[in-house]
Amino acid sequence: MAGAKTFEVLSPGIMSTVQDLGRFGCARYGVAASGALDGFATRVGNLLVGNDENAAVVETTLMGLRMKALRDTVVAVTGGNLQPRSDRDLLPLWRSKLVREGEIIGFSGPASGFRAYLAVAGGFKVASVMGSRSTNLASGFGGFEGRALRKGDILAAGPTGDPVRFADRVFPPEAVPVYASPWRLRILWGPQDDHFSEEGRQTFVTAAFSVSPDSDRTGIRLNGPAVGRKPGLDESIISEGILSGAIQVPGDGQPIIILGETASGGYRKIATVVSADLHLLGQITPGDEIRFEAVAMETAVQALRELQNKIDKFKRSLK
Repeated sequence: MAGAKTFEVLSPGIMSTVQDLGRFGCARYGVAASGALDGFATRVGNLLVGNDENAAVVETTLMGLRMKALRDTVVAVTGGNLQPRSDRDLLPLWRSKLVREGEIIGFSGPASGFRAYLAVAGGFKVASVMGSRSTNLASGFGGFEGRALRKGDILAAGPTGDPVRFADRVFPPEAVPVYASPWRLRILWGPQDDHFSEEGRQTFVTAAFSVSPDSDRTGIRLNGPAVGRKPGLDESIISEGILSGAIQVPGDGQPIIILGETASGGYRKIATVVSADLHLLGQITPGDEIRFEAVAMETAVQALRELQNKIDKFKRSLK
């Protein structure tokens, strides 16, 4: 595998994996997209260190990841504020920083958000499987040996020439997302919203739901008032393809927001989270409160344009 040894994992934390933006076009084989759950943070982190937006990063959850730099390089931490530190000093978020050989980067616990992203100049070098470097945990391929990181793993990064030229880049603070409960997620109805009673639909957009601790990279399970379907309908439907952000309602009426490790599902989808809000799903923490807001397609499209404009503006500033 090409690349220079760049980090040694001293402690893997709760769940740390190598991810890029995802593995697309493979659902017909039953292969989920996987990928970083906060795509916005991943894209910005890579731009901060001079990478392509789809370069591989380390996604880490909550706390505990500690990595030792094996050479001088430039890194950026984006996403949730898990209080990253370089040796004893706080590591600034949404900013690129030169780290020296021997420095230790660690994450001590969440101040906001749920997942952080460590990007390195040159990108983490792992084999591409089916067009992506993302880890598919359920199937055991992609990323670093198809699994979460372990103590002693050595991660390589690609060549960059002189990485120092990428140090001290700053993403505009006013463009940084706010990760905080209560969450208000914008949704589009469907594709099976007509299978639910009017009362069930109203419950869905007026109730507050809490995030279950049973949530993982497969989906965010919610607890709250039951979202009722129309009388006479079975609990499930024939399984069909499914995308991140689809909101399934199983027989118990408790919604599940689908994330990147699912390729098909056999429950009705009452709604879908708009594309502009998908990156927020990776930052929602068990115990948080979620409310849903139905919007028109035009609103969803405009929201996505505004999100993309933040990245486009930043890319122009780098030139």
